[in-house]
Amino acid sequence: MSSIGRLPEHMQPLDALKSIGENIIIADKDYKVAWMNDNARKLLSQAAPLFGFAGSEDLIGLSMDRFHRNPGHQKQIMKRLKGSHRSRINIKDQFVTDIVISPVNDKNGQINGYIVMLMDVTTKSEEDRKKEVLIQALSVPMITIWDCTLALPLIGGYDKERSDYVLGRLLEKCVKDKIKYVLIDLSGLYDFQEETKFELQKLYDCLRLIGTECLLVGMTAELARTAGDIHPSIQSFRSAHEGLKYLIKRNFPSETELSSNFL
Repeated sequence: MSSIGRLPEHMQPLDALKSIGENIIIADKDYKVAWMNDNARKLLSQAAPLFGFAGSEDLIGLSMDRFHRNPGHQKQIMKRLKGSHRSRINIKDQFVTDIVISPVNDKNGQINGYIVMLMDVTTKSEEDRKKEVLIQALSVPMITIWDCTLALPLIGGYDKERSDYVLGRLLEKCVKDKIKYVLIDLSGLYDFQEETKFELQKLYDCLRLIGTECLLVGMTAELARTAGDIHPSIQSFRSAHEGLKYLIKRNFPSETELSSNFL
């Protein structure tokens, strides 16, 4: 979509960019840091020593790969980038921030650089406190939806800390109430990283050990592209509705038509 209107007379695009109250970095098409606004300069002056640099000035001209634990994975994301990409990152266990990367295209649609925004920056300790509150509030909203069947909506992110909290309480519930099936609803996840995939596989394996079958529901097309190669042994469905129909068909095949009409 094209922009509309015109900048006021005498206002330059770079001046407008400088005044935005976020941490903004511009990189060239080879992912090298070319420019940063004053907010980003101040933030990265604190972060630069964590990477062995004296200050933010030393970061100009460096490849963004220098700041990633897995540069290969990051390059794959950048190659597939069509619009903005957003994720939550941890900077050397000191700062946590949302990073938003947007390609800058020329008039022919070719990428000639990237705008990187670091938003909602907090210290790791502040983030941990917020996360603990969120974990307590959202981690285990288990809902009985049918005989011996639970639904567990996952909302927000799903990392190791949250997974450990969920797993203990879910296993306890399944053993106590003799739960046969758990539908893990992914439609509320805003981010799906490699860690998320690993933790879901762990959840599936632990449930299987106690005789409970785990199904993933809410698997949208966009989420499926991000999730990639989730283990084929895990059944996945576009919605909880479809997952429940599948269970009814397996358990009561003669009532499939009636159940489908009811659902």
